[in-house]
Parts: sequence; structure tokens; C-alpha cells
Amino acid sequence: METQGGEHYHGRMIDMLQAVWGEGFLSPGGPEEVARLVADADLTGASVLDIGCGAGGIDIALVRNHGVGYVTGIDVEDTVLASARALVARQSLGARIGLVKVCPGPLPFPPGTFDIVFSKDSIVHIVDKHALMLEVFRVLKAGGRFIASDWLIGHDGAPSPAMAEYIAAEGLDFGMASPRRYEDAMRSAGFVDVSVTSRNAWYRNQARTELERLRGAVGAAAARSVGQDFVDENIAIWSRMIPVLDSGEHCPTHLRATKPR
Repeated sequence: METQGGEHYHGRMIDMLQAVWGEGFLSPGGPEEVARLVADADLTGASVLDIGCGAGGIDIALVRNHGVGYVTGIDVEDTVLASARALVARQSLGARIGLVKVCPGPLPFPPGTFDIVFSKDSIVHIVDKHALMLEVFRVLKAGGRFIASDWLIGHDGAPSPAMAEYIAAEGLDFGMASPRRYEDAMRSAGFVDVSVTSRNAWYRNQARTELERLRGAVGAAAARSVGQDFVDENIAIWSRMIPVLDSGEHCPTHLRATKPR
């Protein structure tokens, strides 16, 4: 299970994304999208692994809003982990959320450790989805669940010119896979009750709202800390993202599966 390396979520990036998506969140939808993602799962008292915990908002939502017993959040970048640790400390949740830096590769946990493996819009950075799902299956307890969202590409071919331009503008190590490849990776690992649910229609509208906010008061406020040049860069990214959302080539997706008992 390899990422392509490098620290992409530097301080200005974290500040910019939190300005758009809320404190502690580096992907869209905030606690409301977390709630939609876990709506069919009873997480009360559960032990959860969060792959790609980012700036900590998701783990706080899982504990505060959904009764999770303990979250182990992992990430590969020091800057996001520092931001997450500070937020968890401010919320006095250090007894229920542990944040760990990991290296790209196999998950550093014994078999059957977690009730839930969770991830939100993070495993896009992991290229080998089949290796990832084998690791997720291994660290789950029997009967445990994989619950995630991710940013997918709608097909298995080469990205269109518009999609390639958008990915290049992001400047991140996207290893996008298709819904078909994700489903195959989950089933090949041994999962059952596999579901792949597009969130494209929701995010097409949401992204337009985000772009309007970047061009307005949110962008103006962010510019005071990250600089107008960086706000303008992100306006350009959103402007390239919306057409590939409209075409369906960029398809944010909910992913769920269960490890048999």
C-alpha cells in the first residue's frame, strides 16, 4: 500500500481548506457529510481506525456525534497531524482520539484490531486499491465494517484533457480509481455487502457554492492569512473541477463493505 510521498498539506493549504470546509476539515461536507456516510452504522463504543485523519475534525465528529469509543487517526504528514493534535487538545478529547504518524505501506496494526475502518476523501492518495483493501480487511475484526468516501474517476481509461488539467491544477498525488476497480478491490479482499454510491450530484451543487464563497467573503477573509495569490490559485482549481464534476468524470463516492463473521 503505497502513496506517492511528499508533504502536500502545508500550513497555507490547511488554512485555505478549513476556510472553505470548516475547522478541522480538509474535504467537503463537514460533520453533516460524515453523518450521511455513517447513517446506517451503530458506532456506539466502537474502536475506529481513520485512514488519513487530516486536521482532526472528522475524528471529533465521530466521537462527539456518533458515540465512537476510541478513534485511532493515522496520517503520513506532520503538518496536518500537528493541526489535528492541537484541535483535539482544545476539545479535550485526547482520551478518546489518538493521532499517529505512519509510513506509506502496510498498516502498523495487528490483525483483527478494529470494529470499523473509516476514511473520508483520503485514500485517493493511495495508488494500489487492492493492496489497501487487503490491509483494511486484515485489521478489521470479524463482522467489522469498512466505511469510506473517496474521490473517484468515472472510468478505467486515461483522464480526459479536462480531467488531466484539473488533477494537475490540484498539485496533489491523486491516485484515482474507478468505481469498478474499488468494487473489485473490496470483493477480492473478501468483503461482502459491498456498496458503491455516487455523491456526484450532491457535490456538483456543493462545489458551485464553495466557488461562490471563495470569490466572496470567505475568500477575502482567507486572503488575510494565506494571501490573495493562494486564494486565486484555489479559485482556478474549483473552476477546473466543476466541468469534470458536470461530466461525471470526477465522482465523489461512498464506499461500504463488511468483513464476514
